[in-house]
Amino acid sequence: MTKLTFIGAGSTIFMRNIVGDMLHFEALRDAEIALMDIDADRLAESEQLARRMIATMGTGARVTTHTDQRRALEGADFVVTAFQIGGYDPCTITDFEIPKAYGLRQTIADTLGVGGIMRGLRTVPHLWKVAEDMAAVCPDALLMQYVNPMAINTWALAERFPQIKQVGLCHSVQNTVQELAHDLDMAEADIRYKVAGVNHVAFFLRLEDANGASLYPRLRDGYRAGRLPKAPLLMPRCPNKLRYEVMAHLGYFCTESSEHLAEYVPWFIKDGREDLIEQFSIPLDEYPKRCVEQVAEWKTQAADLAKQASMDVPKSHEFAAEMMNAIVTDRPFTAYGNLPNRGQIPQLPHGAAVETPCLVDMNGVQPSIVNDIPPQLIALMRSQINVQELTVRALLDENPEHIYHAAMMDPHTAAELDLRQIRSVVSDLLAAHGDWLPAWARVKKAA
Repeated sequence: MTKLTFIGAGSTIFMRNIVGDMLHFEALRDAEIALMDIDADRLAESEQLARRMIATMGTGARVTTHTDQRRALEGADFVVTAFQIGGYDPCTITDFEIPKAYGLRQTIADTLGVGGIMRGLRTVPHLWKVAEDMAAVCPDALLMQYVNPMAINTWALAERFPQIKQVGLCHSVQNTVQELAHDLDMAEADIRYKVAGVNHVAFFLRLEDANGASLYPRLRDGYRAGRLPKAPLLMPRCPNKLRYEVMAHLGYFCTESSEHLAEYVPWFIKDGREDLIEQFSIPLDEYPKRCVEQVAEWKTQAADLAKQASMDVPKSHEFAAEMMNAIVTDRPFTAYGNLPNRGQIPQLPHGAAVETPCLVDMNGVQPSIVNDIPPQLIALMRSQINVQELTVRALLDENPEHIYHAAMMDPHTAAELDLRQIRSVVSDLLAAHGDWLPAWARVKKAA
């Protein structure tokens, strides 16, 4: 019997996607599903939902619940992580409000910038504990890591626990294909593509229709004429103008949404340039709004589900269950995975976390080689890797100075603040986060 352990199962909506997807595969229908979370109430909600999905699908899957991580991991074949250390309150609020006092505005703050750096400092030690427990009780399991900051996490895991099989998974590629199909009035199945880069700053190197014709002329012509982008399909507050603007100048379409990309680069969120915020419809402080809305949305969904005699279990476009099925059945599947660079993108530094197409079968997750990324895209990716590498070095060496160095190299932060301001905002963030950070990174709050 295949066993999945889900760490952070109180992320109920995400758990619903992954576990629900498993139940669609014959080879996984009778799996053991161990749900683990430190929040007993949210864990109970997830357990109830998982049992209802199993009953609806009529499978023999078995659910257990745990608040003890190592116990949950015993004998696992697959592990999914989906947690946010420090949560919306207090840590996300802190990551937004303190930089804002310095004039440093953000949209999502979970991948790069001072918000992404702080999230990495909070998150990596807990992922290391997952890897330590896996090494003890399920050393052959595959860790499918869905936690941001994805690249920092993947890189740090590989450095500290190279023996653990792991892959970072995201849905930015799938979401972008969905948005492009919407803009071009096409079926997603008719779009052919190749993507590579670093997570959230990867690009569609090939983008074609079913006949092999490039879709880029249609995108460029539509943007120039003002027909594209259309009103957004996935996030109503977040028009996709900024990604089209980057495409117009760099030549290729980015995998991550415009609201994310806005804070990875120095070109759009700028002091005194409210015209850019308005022109490109950049949703400042977007992630805190989403956090509040998601909590309210789940409460409404949970109440509605409790009243329903039966429920739908639709299949999502997440990769995890497809990959589990491919490994268990040896039926190959191609997924976009984040792995340490062992030569799959020779233009980028060895060891950096990179995202490429990966073949998945009984032999595990095998990245393909992509060696034809245009130099302007490589240059942008390196600006991201600088921040990621310094954050990973801070964590591995327990060197607080590298936290400051990482922020100094961040494109958006450096475009807005001088060196002394950067040191000050980082010190304030470290002091405010306090015990959420590893002991070596903590600083005393100013009197």
